[in-house]
Amino acid sequence: MSDVLQEYPSSGGESPVPPPSRSALDAEAVKQAYRRWANVYDLGFGGISRFGRLKAVNTINALPGRDVLEVGVGTGLALPHYNRSKAITGIDLSTDMLAKARERVKRDNLSNVTALLEMDAEDTTFEDNSFDAAVAMFVASVVPHPRKLLCELKRVVRPGGHILFINHFLAPGGIRGAVEHAMARASHSLGWHPDFAMESLLPQADIARATIQPVRPFGLFTLVTLENLPD
Repeated sequence: MSDVLQEYPSSGGESPVPPPSRSALDAEAVKQAYRRWANVYDLGFGGISRFGRLKAVNTINALPGRDVLEVGVGTGLALPHYNRSKAITGIDLSTDMLAKARERVKRDNLSNVTALLEMDAEDTTFEDNSFDAAVAMFVASVVPHPRKLLCELKRVVRPGGHILFINHFLAPGGIRGAVEHAMARASHSLGWHPDFAMESLLPQADIARATIQPVRPFGLFTLVTLENLPD
């Protein structure tokens, strides 16, 4: 993993940022992968990711503030579970996934979903301090530059707000770790990195102060909650 964590310059005074892995997924690779997954995503991934998704939404619902950004909104599986007092903006890189999300919003009359936008999570068009909270759903291991995603979420979330990640992270060892390393060869087909380490997303200082909770089933996913400290 040393090749993943070697230093290269970052902006804004952040800790050195790991470069993307050797099999980094560019935007087009992600779009192609999720175009294939769009029609079967809810059945194929929706069940196993349900516990993590609901854990993240329940945490958001318990936090103060109204304006919430959901990054990687996908087909909108999480949208019906937010409190109606929360105003939800969802973004995703996949046109096909967003079409499914818009159908869900219309079908379920989710009036608190204010916008569903096709947007690059690493380079959004939102103003600084636009949201009280942001939650990245299963997207940290998809973007080419995870630390850039983190910096962008810190920019658009107000100081004192919260940034949440629900994601699969590489097991530190054992059989699961070996399987995840082996699966990494299929990253482009899967549309995500099975061998994605938490250190590729968060500097050690953020890991030390974050709330980190394993989520069912089998701790396969992890919820990370991070307060957005003022500069």
